[in-house]
Amino acid sequence: MIAGGLVGAGLLAFDPSAHAATGTGVPARASYGAAVRGDALANDPAYAEALAARCRVLVPEGGLKWPVIRPNRETFDFGEADRIAAFAGRRGIGLRGHTLAWYGGMPAWTDAITSRAEAERVLTDHIETVVSRYAGLITSWDVVNEPISDDPSSPKNLRSFVWSRTLGADYIPIAFRAAAAADPTARLVLNEYDVEFVGGRFAQKRDALLRIARDLVDSGAPLHAIGLQAHLPADRSIDRDGLQGFLREIRAMNLDVLVTELDVIDATLPSAVDARDLRVAETARTFLSAVSEVLPPSAILTWGISDRYTWVPMYFTRTDGLPNRPLPLDANMRPKPLMAVIERFTRSA
Repeated sequence: MIAGGLVGAGLLAFDPSAHAATGTGVPARASYGAAVRGDALANDPAYAEALAARCRVLVPEGGLKWPVIRPNRETFDFGEADRIAAFAGRRGIGLRGHTLAWYGGMPAWTDAITSRAEAERVLTDHIETVVSRYAGLITSWDVVNEPISDDPSSPKNLRSFVWSRTLGADYIPIAFRAAAAADPTARLVLNEYDVEFVGGRFAQKRDALLRIARDLVDSGAPLHAIGLQAHLPADRSIDRDGLQGFLREIRAMNLDVLVTELDVIDATLPSAVDARDLRVAETARTFLSAVSEVLPPSAILTWGISDRYTWVPMYFTRTDGLPNRPLPLDANMRPKPLMAVIERFTRSA
């Protein structure tokens, strides 16, 4: 089913995350949303109802990533993404897309791409096919995700994967221009993590991200926003001054900001659930306050909505054996203090 078919089938809802008319292009109010797992959406009615009740925007957690939709060079598999789009359409919920160019989990067949010409052709064709399919339905895309190495000594320290090896830094504007050609109305986002903390490597990452953003803006590439992932370890300090200085630079470029993947990693927090939940909420509040004082985000999305479905324990297992609690709803879909914090910011932004 092509994009026109998606619209014709009644899956295109109004865009509840659309930008309000303001002098700066920044919306008057943030939208709350969450990343969605397609299998859980299909098999867990309580999860589906929680998403429908609380979210104004959804993003497929994995359904639009290369390994899912490109099992081989010849095939596109949109099954999971289409099912999420259909759910959003039925419930009148907006959609974001994640992601078009990311080093993580590229399918093995892309290892055979070695020439610049072939790389540009494959990347561009992929983006045009995917974005045009959901044109008018997915209104915001994480075009390039996590381009910067974890400890960059300069803005040129990009992660090594098929596109950076064959195209160098040019893969970034190539991806943005291809996305804009496929859907000129979509809001296009450069998405990154680890820019909000105290420490030299985090400051370097902020500097590198600003350099990429400036290069895109100066070249006339269609960049509209910076995505702050905001996976927040609760034992790290938010660099309020550094983060706000970074956001002032973003604002000076007339770019929007989104919080795209918020959760709080509680692996080192005390076992007591009530105390832990309060620390999680306070960590998020500190971060969202620092951001909103300078450049209120147009959307705040958590990377999942319930502790029942979260990536966190795969990498940050608690030593006491207790379940992680990084998200706004607990495993029984009951709201936690983090949900109250998010509601405060999505109302007031």
